[in-house]
Amino acid sequence: MTTQTLVIAEKPSVAQTIAAVLGAKEKKDGFITGNGYIVSWCVGHLVQLSEAVAYGEQYKKWQLNSLPILPQEWQYTVAADKGKQFKVLKELMHRAEVSEVVNACDAGREGELIFRFVYDVAGCKKPMRRLWISSMEDDAIRRGFAELRTGSEYDPLYASALCRAKADWLIGINATRLFSVLYNHTLNVGRVQTPTLKMLVDRDVAISTFKKEKYYHVRLTLSGGDAASERLSDRAEADRLKAACEAARAVCTSLVKEKKTAAPPKLFDLTALQREANRLFGYTAKQTLDLAQALYEKRLLTYPRTDSAFLTDDMGDTANSIITLLSGKLPFLADVSFMPELSKVLNSKKVSDHHAIIPTMELAKIDLAALPETERNILTLAGARLCMATAEPHIFEAVTAVFDCAGQLFTAKGKTVLSDGWKDLDRRYKATLKSKPEADDTDSGNENTLPPFTEGQTFDNPAATVTEHDTTPPKPHNEASLLSAMERAGNEDTDPDAERRGLGTPATRAAVIEKLVGCGFVERKGKQLLPTKDGINLVCVLPDSLTSPLLTAEWENNLTQIAKGKADPEDFMARIEAMARELVKAYPFLSDEDKGRFKSEKPEIGKCPRCGSPVYEGKKNYYCSNRECSFTMWKNDRFFEERKTVFSAKIAAALLKSGKVKVKGLYSPKTGKTYDGSIVLADTGGKYVNYRVELPKKK
Repeated sequence: MTTQTLVIAEKPSVAQTIAAVLGAKEKKDGFITGNGYIVSWCVGHLVQLSEAVAYGEQYKKWQLNSLPILPQEWQYTVAADKGKQFKVLKELMHRAEVSEVVNACDAGREGELIFRFVYDVAGCKKPMRRLWISSMEDDAIRRGFAELRTGSEYDPLYASALCRAKADWLIGINATRLFSVLYNHTLNVGRVQTPTLKMLVDRDVAISTFKKEKYYHVRLTLSGGDAASERLSDRAEADRLKAACEAARAVCTSLVKEKKTAAPPKLFDLTALQREANRLFGYTAKQTLDLAQALYEKRLLTYPRTDSAFLTDDMGDTANSIITLLSGKLPFLADVSFMPELSKVLNSKKVSDHHAIIPTMELAKIDLAALPETERNILTLAGARLCMATAEPHIFEAVTAVFDCAGQLFTAKGKTVLSDGWKDLDRRYKATLKSKPEADDTDSGNENTLPPFTEGQTFDNPAATVTEHDTTPPKPHNEASLLSAMERAGNEDTDPDAERRGLGTPATRAAVIEKLVGCGFVERKGKQLLPTKDGINLVCVLPDSLTSPLLTAEWENNLTQIAKGKADPEDFMARIEAMARELVKAYPFLSDEDKGRFKSEKPEIGKCPRCGSPVYEGKKNYYCSNRECSFTMWKNDRFFEERKTVFSAKIAAALLKSGKVKVKGLYSPKTGKTYDGSIVLADTGGKYVNYRVELPKKK
């Protein structure tokens, strides 16, 4: 019997690419076979940790006396809509001719979890090896298969992924149920999402409590240059100084010229790419991740879920070839010649699982214009960043002139560019963009060129003006600034090169932001992310252990250490369980005032037939207030539109109360006539709610 190797990818599209490289061409139902290989796929998370009800009927209802829920033997569930593919994989794993299984899911924590859950629940005991690649190019896949690693090498990574999933389950389920029951309102609490919400609320409080203050500068005009005083808080004092200066002599007491260098930006890790794409194009973190993933699967971009801003030491030739290719592909590089300084971006010590995000050589085979605009934007951005990161530094001379006038010091600052370096590429790239991007920190700096001042130079009776200014509040967070805050875990002083502790991982941050928006705790206004009333209230009622960014960042650091084999998973889980126990113990009673904190201002139109929660009217629908419940009655439902009947709140209320409502003048599309009948709520628990008509019985 000829043995075969079973290869399992994360998605069908990735499986097809791998199969083509391996020479497997025969398509079957749920897999591709040939050349000694069977290539199949998961469909995302095929197997998940079971819901609470799997541990006993007592957990069906959300009740305080059933908390905390602490599984001793964890249960796993095959996703209801993915049972067919799981069955395929299980059968393939148990085939006699299959001698080994290769985990070809995405090379990261999540990919490891997706595969291992399937492998374990299917009861597979066959030898397991790991494909670990950073690009979907044919050569990278071939190299990866030539260098397959033993599956057990990734046991620590799996332990970290499993701890993360279990911790999120324990804190999520226990805290969500606890606070939802206490406040009689669905309150989704998460290990990472709640401290992220806290940072948004803190920023909102800082803005709302900010008190604007006026301040003034006196400015002297000296040979066309502008020299400003220190900040003055009193207008009368500023006016007195202005008058005194105009009757005095200004003397240049100090002139300092300093040659400075602005180093090129680093290559993109995922979070940096998401920040920049938000700033330049307004893309959300999730949109950027989805676009980068699509480009990765098209083989045009390297693996996106990375936390490294460097390439490995052996990638110099590859990077050089890609830069040469980009010079011919990107119009703004057409007449630019530069020698890439590759040593700046090569550092194997700063690459753990995956290197920085860069385009691939597959770019040579495609017409950029044929890509969707959104994908083209991300690919071009990654290409532009590779060129900038390897360009020469930006060198300038900073000039600071200090003047003494009427007993006060005045400062004039200027800058003379000596060598544009990478900033030239940056300007050329930005000139190709449809809209002018917001300034970032690297854009700041005084670009004025000062007149040729000399020490001891004097100016008699200089012209002086008073300028009025207001102190400005902090800006609301946008996705770019929130991602930065998550990366630093709210600690502004974190060394960018220190081991990151942040909230979540580059791979999960986008999903966390989307969940906060989806749960109604955060809303998007343009680019801004603002906490809602419920979001602010939630942060107010939760304990520090759930809202502290620094504490949660410490958990994340623990998970990183587990992945490196430097921390004990059991110890981590014991602390998470202790936290869940403590939560339930500490919050049994609330004041009446607190209980009413989340009461809806909307009138309730009825109770949800699926979960019993209040149903409210929205602009386009009648929806269940329990966000875990999918019950929604759409006002524009085709059933009502076909019968030319307005789906009013009155009809919705009657359907919720008794399951049917009498309606006059229903239109029949078949006959073109109208008739009277009863509309019946025929809900089957699916995604969409169904209805039917009951005609009155003939007497």
